[in-house]
Amino acid sequence: MKITSCAAGLLLLATGTANAASARDIMANIRDPKGRLVVVAHRGCHEPAPRHGFGPAPENSVSALEHCVAMGVDMMETDVRETKDGYLVMVHDESVDRTTTGSGKVADLTLAQIKALRLRQNEGGRDAPLTDAQVPTLDEMLASAKGRITLNLDVKDAIYPQVIASVRAAGAQERVTLKTRVGIGSPPLAAMAPYDQVPFLVIPLDGDDSGARIPDIITAQMAGAVKPVGIELPYRLPEAALPAIAARARRLGVRLWVNMLDGNFVVGAGSDNDALRLPDAVWGKLIREGASMLLTDEPEAMLAMRNGSRPSRR
Repeated sequence: MKITSCAAGLLLLATGTANAASARDIMANIRDPKGRLVVVAHRGCHEPAPRHGFGPAPENSVSALEHCVAMGVDMMETDVRETKDGYLVMVHDESVDRTTTGSGKVADLTLAQIKALRLRQNEGGRDAPLTDAQVPTLDEMLASAKGRITLNLDVKDAIYPQVIASVRAAGAQERVTLKTRVGIGSPPLAAMAPYDQVPFLVIPLDGDDSGARIPDIITAQMAGAVKPVGIELPYRLPEAALPAIAARARRLGVRLWVNMLDGNFVVGAGSDNDALRLPDAVWGKLIREGASMLLTDEPEAMLAMRNGSRPSRR
């Protein structure tokens, strides 16, 4: 079964793609640790959005970005890998098997081979419907996002210099954020080349997964001449560790980012699915506890909570 993008395109024209805030405004808010909640769409707005009349879109696709823009999402998180011939493309997995009509590792395929494939709907899988969409390059994604939304680039290969060079060539330094993991022994990465050329986040990892040393890691990372714009909390952080982390981040003036997804990031705080039933008890509670950037697979419902309207249920 093949689904065309015509209907989605007409719907976007009908609803308009103008975001209430420009990318410049969004980045200014991100840089303000006391600013409003930053809603980050995980691999774009790929899930259905009934309040806006949108069906699903392939993850990490231009149509997933367009849905985000139309809804007023602040940031699209998206993944970058390198092809065999040195091009940067937006693919999460090591291989193209799950999300496209093809198979094989991204690193073993040329850009022409990847462009010959078609994306599968939503999160993909063997039984997911086919679309007429292609895997976008980083340059194409930056051009599509220009002025309308910010991007969080999750760099999957050892290609930070290439990614940052592409961002700078596109004049997108103030429209993207990048991130990487740090430990207690790491120097302040946001102040080091080439990370100092773009807004940068760090993901602190302590040695025993207790979260007890994360406040000290935040202090060390905020000691550089260029400071991170956010601290992304790591996988399987105990909720009991959050108050001390939030207090340190608040004292140092930096935002905290929490991945909602499956509930396995801040363990005990709930997931996106929990928040669809009880948005204030899950998303709202984390915001009150100090989180101010939330990564979600349910951006439409999160925006409804932030903007004070009742979330839709699918």
